[in-house]
Parts: sequence; C-alpha cells; structure tokens
Amino acid sequence: MRTSFLLAVGSNALMGHLYLVRHGQASFGAADYDNLSDLGRRQSLRLGQHLKQRRLGFDLVLTGRLRRHAQTWQAIAEGAEFAHSPLVWPGLDEYDSESLVKAVHPAPLQNPDTPELYRQHFRLLREGLRHWMHGTTQPAGMPDYPSFVQGVLGALDYVRASHCTTALIVSSGGPIATAVGHLLGTSAETTIELNFRIRNTSITEFSFNPKRHVLLSFNHLPHLDDPAYADWQSYA
Repeated sequence: MRTSFLLAVGSNALMGHLYLVRHGQASFGAADYDNLSDLGRRQSLRLGQHLKQRRLGFDLVLTGRLRRHAQTWQAIAEGAEFAHSPLVWPGLDEYDSESLVKAVHPAPLQNPDTPELYRQHFRLLREGLRHWMHGTTQPAGMPDYPSFVQGVLGALDYVRASHCTTALIVSSGGPIATAVGHLLGTSAETTIELNFRIRNTSITEFSFNPKRHVLLSFNHLPHLDDPAYADWQSYA
C-alpha cells in the first residue's frame, strides 16, 4: 500500500481504492480444505498487523461465503483491531475444484499427498478450468462460467456504487483472477495462469471511479517482505 496511492485517493473525491486479498493458506490434502491452516491464520493476522502499522482502514468490507474467507477476515480484523461487519457476497465464492477435476477425470483419484499427485491434481484442474471457461463442460453443482464472472463483477459494481473511498474484498484465487482478467481482457488460459500465481494473503490493488476499475498492482505481499517471513509464503 504505497503512500502515493493513498494520497491519490484523498485528493480526488471521485477516486476510490479497492484491495482484493486472497485467503490465507487453507488445508490442502486434508478431508476438509475449507479451513485455514496454522500458517494461514498467521499470514492473515500478520496482514492485519501490517494494515494497522500503515494506518489503513476500510469504509467497506466484502467476503465470500466460505469458511476460509471468514477465518481470514477474522484474523485480519484481530491483527488490525477492526470492528467491521463484512458484507457476505455469494459471487465471491471460489469455484469447486473437485467438481472441475471430476468433469475431466470421472474415475476416483488418490488424495494428492505426494509431489507427483500434487502435480497431477493441478494439471487436471487446469484442464477442467479451461473446458468450463470455454463452455465445453459443465461441472456438477457449479454455475456456468458467464454466471461465475457476473457474480464477481457484481461485487465490483457494488463497490463502485457504494461511494466509499477504501474497500476490501477477501476472497479466493479464482474470483480475484477473474476480476483481473476481466479488467485486462485476458484469454481464459491467461486468467487460469494468473489464478495459479496468486499467493495466500496477497494483495491486488484496483483504483476505481463510478465508471470503472483500473489495476494498480497484482499479488503483492508487503506484510511478508521481511526476511523473517520468507518461509510464510504459500500458494495453496
């Protein structure tokens, strides 16, 4: 969160600033992925402490409905001493990776608990995402891709219409990559690669006015810049 950006927001009543944060590390490979790991909670708490140090607050907070979203926000709020009640926005929920994988590989798979199985999982997930985004498959229990995109864009529209100057979204890699891909007009394949590069508790920054959002930065970890936190960076 660079000072020049904050000054820009303060100097123009029509300009706002949106921070999109991916949840902390979840429980990949466990029976229930949708819980923060111990590291995920520490990452989120550290981000909150960083926001407090920078004296950065928010007029508006939105989260998805998933447990890892709520847990990330709770740890951020604890570290920053925020008292917000976030608006829960269904369109910020992540896609169902298990359904995407099953859409292209219906046969049962082993739990991804080795490097080889981990690579296999993400190879199949890439394939499932590509087919879903191109409309050549419809995973069970999921919306079609245009509806997923509209759920994300609805949150961005809401932020622009809210008349706030600083807003926070806590969500997942899929919605954040979708928002960035939409702004930049990227292909489905590039959006997928953006998705897989987004690190846990990373910050992506948009500026906005009543008409549009503009990308300022992507996948930034200012709260983990210190060498003491070098092993706190994660992607899962």
